[in-house]
Amino acid sequence: MGGSKKKGMAQMEKTQDQSDKKEEPGQQKKGKSKTIAEKRPRGLQAPEIGDPKFLGEVQKMGAITPYSLANQFNLRLSVAKDVLDELEKRKLITLVGGNARIRIYQPAAA
Repeated sequence: MGGSKKKGMAQMEKTQDQSDKKEEPGQQKKGKSKTIAEKRPRGLQAPEIGDPKFLGEVQKMGAITPYSLANQFNLRLSVAKDVLDELEKRKLITLVGGNARIRIYQPAAA
């Protein structure tokens, strides 16, 4: 009772022609060539929080979000959130705003 409608002769010929074109080797596709962006694996290891180079980079940032930290240091978001929590515990950054989904920090005044 259900199911798709039976295709007509013209429609069946069109689909047959299309499948024949796909099978022919040596033909290049016409159109835009897509460049594939290189995927970099995200790090699971958090950077050393006591490292002066890492702390210097964090202190230079105006507003610090988990996304900005993850992008800059090539981390996963969950790892970046953990790093920010640890930095806040050590009073190196202060929470300025945000909500349950995102938190915004700034470097602590020295």
